[in-house]
Amino acid sequence: MKVLFIKLSAFGDLIHCLPALDDVLARDDVQEVHWLVDERFAFVTDVFPESVVIHRVALKGEHPIAAAWKVIQELRHEHFDVVIDLQSLIKSSLLAAATGAKVYGFDAREVREKPATWLQKRTYFHADERHVVQKYRHVAAMPWQPSSYAENPLAYQTPWIQHELKHTSFPTFPDKPWVVLSLGGSWQTKELPNDTWQAVAEGIAEKGWHGVMCWGNDEEHAKAKDIAEHVPLSVLKERLDIASLCSLLKQAKALVATDTGVLHLAAALGTPTVSFWGASASWRSGPLGHKHQFVESSPICGPCFKRQCANFVCMDMICADEILRCLKDMD
Repeated sequence: MKVLFIKLSAFGDLIHCLPALDDVLARDDVQEVHWLVDERFAFVTDVFPESVVIHRVALKGEHPIAAAWKVIQELRHEHFDVVIDLQSLIKSSLLAAATGAKVYGFDAREVREKPATWLQKRTYFHADERHVVQKYRHVAAMPWQPSSYAENPLAYQTPWIQHELKHTSFPTFPDKPWVVLSLGGSWQTKELPNDTWQAVAEGIAEKGWHGVMCWGNDEEHAKAKDIAEHVPLSVLKERLDIASLCSLLKQAKALVATDTGVLHLAAALGTPTVSFWGASASWRSGPLGHKHQFVESSPICGPCFKRQCANFVCMDMICADEILRCLKDMD
């Protein structure tokens, strides 16, 4: 059997898909697995098993229609038996249907764009399948299940990076354990105030550790440099590629981050994490296990899963002392 996964974005979601990908790769009747990803997030697929064939599409580029048509022709030439659409948006469902293969995706209760379900065989999730990893595993199991309905929930499985990336260098830090602080987070509602970051960095220094702040764009870089002006903290001078980022995270004592791709990558590498949550929910997408601790603001209005908010209180409710307590528990 020849299988295509479609999950176009984003960083953290692609990491969450790894257990579903592993499930399919382990099947004896699957000979070939392909993956379609948005060009902007193709860097994440460098951590995928090497046997997976990667296809890229630039739907946010200058010529999205031409890019879509080109990749459709490319995918149709592969003659897939099954397509597993883990995005379940209109754009992904159209690309999936254009392959001519049978497509499996989410049900109407789980998608943001309900027309996406019209072109797919729907998956109906068990009430206990709350985490996205469970949902992705269930959709990926659908081609081999007799029914769309689950009698028993599929278990959460920790995403895991199975192969070693080529070791790369990154800046050297003082000869002491370091904790990575990640400013990443594509939602405005995931941004921690600067003074909270400063308090966390000060607490890390008081423990005899060294804080290392990583960032993902120019705005985050400027914010990191502003924070570092007031506390003992190293700021990466450049954005790391995925191999360098993996090297940094694997050697770190821990990572402190919001719900973002760097958090889920660190967890998949086995690095302990402390994550803070407000607009998004740890029960839905947090890394589970004894190495991972959550600090949750739990506002009355949350989790709302909104990217922007006119009454934004979530991150103001996150306490630096609570983050530092979690780090102390890891010591």
